[in-house]
Amino acid sequence: MADKHTTNWPELAAVLYDKLCERNAELTYDFANVEVQVPSHSEEDAQHARWRVNGQISIRARNQ
Repeated sequence: MADKHTTNWPELAAVLYDKLCERNAELTYDFANVEVQVPSHSEEDAQHARWRVNGQISIRARNQ
């Protein structure tokens, strides 16, 4: 099988999702007072929203 390299985030997310589904994987993330500045668009002068995460996020991927 030839190596396939991803070139952008959406492509990387799709490949990761496919791999997780193949394995019926579950990912769990624990956050303690994490703060993320989320831009409203991709320009340099974008406004940012502040998101705070404190808790657990679980992601399950299954083939059905």
